[in-house]
Amino acid sequence: MSTSTHHLFPYQDPAFSVDQRVEDLLARMTLEDKVGLMFQPIAMLGDPDQVLEVLGLPSQSSLIQDGRITHFNVITGAATTGRQFAQWHNALQAIAEHTPLGIPVTISTDPRNAFTDNPAAAAAAGPFSQWPEPIGFGAIGSAATVERFADIARQEYLAAGIRLALHPQIDLATDARWARISGTFGESAELTGRLAAAYIRGFQGTVLGPESVSTMTKHFPGGGAQKDGEDPHFPWGREQVYPGGMFEHHLEPFAAAIDAGTSQIMPYYGMPIGTEYEEVGFGFNKSVITGLLRERFGFDGIVCTDWSIINDSTILGEQVAARAWGVEHLSPSERMVKVLDAGADQFGGESSTEMLLDLVRRHVVDEARVDQSVRRLLREKFVLGLFEGRRVDEDRADRVIGSPEFREAGLQAQRDSLTLLTNASTATGPVLPLTRGITVYIEGIDPDEVLPYAVVTAEPHEADVALLRVKTPFEPRSGMPAQFFHAGSLEFTPEEREHLLDISRIVPTVIDINLERPALLAPLVDAVAAIIADYGASDAALLDVLFGIDEPKGRLPFELPRSMAAIEAANPDAPSDTVHPVFPLGHGLRYGGGEDD
Repeated sequence: MSTSTHHLFPYQDPAFSVDQRVEDLLARMTLEDKVGLMFQPIAMLGDPDQVLEVLGLPSQSSLIQDGRITHFNVITGAATTGRQFAQWHNALQAIAEHTPLGIPVTISTDPRNAFTDNPAAAAAAGPFSQWPEPIGFGAIGSAATVERFADIARQEYLAAGIRLALHPQIDLATDARWARISGTFGESAELTGRLAAAYIRGFQGTVLGPESVSTMTKHFPGGGAQKDGEDPHFPWGREQVYPGGMFEHHLEPFAAAIDAGTSQIMPYYGMPIGTEYEEVGFGFNKSVITGLLRERFGFDGIVCTDWSIINDSTILGEQVAARAWGVEHLSPSERMVKVLDAGADQFGGESSTEMLLDLVRRHVVDEARVDQSVRRLLREKFVLGLFEGRRVDEDRADRVIGSPEFREAGLQAQRDSLTLLTNASTATGPVLPLTRGITVYIEGIDPDEVLPYAVVTAEPHEADVALLRVKTPFEPRSGMPAQFFHAGSLEFTPEEREHLLDISRIVPTVIDINLERPALLAPLVDAVAAIIADYGASDAALLDVLFGIDEPKGRLPFELPRSMAAIEAANPDAPSDTVHPVFPLGHGLRYGGGEDD
């Protein structure tokens, strides 16, 4: 269809109000057009005409042309350039432009400005500026830093054509075993609410508009209170439990996010056990979506389910059962009816438009109910200016995405998040900061990155200091996508522990631990010279702090428990609930001693 300045219909003319444009377009839409709007399948960069066998999906062009689908969640792109993102976006928009009504496509993404690479949760930064994981923003604790990050990510997303952020994730990290802690701001509800509001302001602005990226805040009414710390992506983690009576506490950050104007909300997969709410997954849960979110919180924005709760799906070639917790016995079409009755507007990770068309044609679902959701979805497209700004500038995408200024801001946040846990005293003062020019033994660090700071030796006994970068322990799982989720025990294996202690017996040892979850450090605390924590930081960022070019400014965004027994005895819904933690929430030393800034 034409995008000339001659507007054929009111919906094409920005002189009309958003409400007028929505109603005009809605009146012109076929049932197929409406239904297509209510699905948001996964997409991958590449040829839009290529069948996506790895995802069990038809081509993106056929989803747009035949399925009338206009929302896509891009899951890959770590190895691509900004220009390739922009080219792919523009190719999809060109296809959409030639459908009968020319409704533009909305592209969404999980976080892609940090280090995690998990196709079910986040993408590695690739060409985008690289920052600590969200848990690192919890360690920094600064709303200004979060808003600056979100504003930069907004600019990068806009340049790529991404107009919907499937974040922030504002669950509370109340069970140390949970695999998704690194995507949260930590276990403090007050801090999480403050940072959530700043995050939404940075992406959306004070009012949603043509320069905004919409935010889909998740996972309502709060993940984190997971039975045995397991994640509800999986049947063994489907139950959310509240033995500490803290259900309401997990809602507090969502009140802040809704006050800040989040445009969308995603309910989680989990099903609440032993509460006043129906014991079905939150995406199917009318008592939660309509009763709690719509009525009590007054949220009238878009509610999109978490991915693949209706149909079984394919992830990287492996079949994965639908996450239809509590309604496994229902058929996919019955699940669809229950989601709509619950009050959701869109099916995340789904593309089964024929199923919904059949339900409407058989009068199981009223077309007026479809219209209710379509109005919300159309309204956001108009408010974001998608009908006027269909293309992005491919040259500009390469300039803006990962610009030197943005990369340096990310690197500074990496430095600022580093959290000094211990720093032993010696006859000449504290171990950290280190002196340039010393000889170091290293593990887990690129030797080339160390050379500007120190001499590297392959033998611990020849070194003045050992620098060891280690990761928080986890129990490897098999299968898709379980292999990407770091869950289970937080204890180092005896072999790992002894290796670290052996080196510390030879040479003063500084350990940097990547705290994607609250690792159990009790066996190391008194044995090593210093422990510093990162939440996603490059070798360069770490070395700048270790050698005193910058200072550790972070504070623990969660407590570090004493043992697995202490974690198992704690209430999974209650913050800071383990007995006698090694380090409390908020712990963080400074150079020069003490915990004062």
